[in-house]
Amino acid sequence: MQFRQQALTKLRSPEELDLPVRFARPQGWLVLSVTVAVMAAASVWAVTGSVASTVSAPAVLTHGEGSYILQSPAAGQVTAVLAEEGERLPAGSPVLRVRTADGETVVRTVAAGRITALATALGQIVATGADVAAVEKVADAGAPLYATVYVPAENAGSVPADAAVDLTVQTVPSQRYGVLRGHVKSVDRAAQSARRIAAFLGDGQLGEQFTKEGRPVAVLVRLDTSSATTSGYRWSSADGPPYALTSMTLATASIRLADRRPLDWLLP
Repeated sequence: MQFRQQALTKLRSPEELDLPVRFARPQGWLVLSVTVAVMAAASVWAVTGSVASTVSAPAVLTHGEGSYILQSPAAGQVTAVLAEEGERLPAGSPVLRVRTADGETVVRTVAAGRITALATALGQIVATGADVAAVEKVADAGAPLYATVYVPAENAGSVPADAAVDLTVQTVPSQRYGVLRGHVKSVDRAAQSARRIAAFLGDGQLGEQFTKEGRPVAVLVRLDTSSATTSGYRWSSADGPPYALTSMTLATASIRLADRRPLDWLLP
């Protein structure tokens, strides 16, 4: 009965057609305007903007030509060690003397370089083809260092020429001296096997270590030079470490990849 009385009252009252109708409050218009502006800005950025990304990968400081593993040409006992670790030798220099069943054999360097590791000692018995030393191919003491970075194969195609690279060197406290600066010099075309990496670096363990997650691609990085630092290279800090860098030093590289538009991430 109550609802019927209200209906009759409504019928007797005139329609309020002359009163304005409020579709939205001023606060609502403000929110709508801001939303439209943000969406417009996001649309423009998605088409014209860019997103920078980086890839992190293990690296080794080396001279550009790499290293090689020196092997014994015959089985026998080492009677003399004729070279020292760190010594630079010309091609054909004696490294070991091995006494065999047919006499003595001298193990010599194949190419000029620096002895980075000796795997034998006086009196040791070696087999034919045994690894006896690792030799880095560098004849000039002033030859520059490079960084060889082993980038995952799926990221190698995105590494642009001359890309900026930051290297956190294992023997340098980054909190104090910062990172080493460099730029990409070249990107290898093929993925590297553990054996190929070991042959280049003269270290089988590094070959296995760098291929645990699959075959990487080698990226050669040219280190930026600086006459203001002791090391001779440019660092993110003003002076860098107060000592020189040596080859076969491990590092972690951060390479800036080619910029991509945000729209590229959204489209298949």
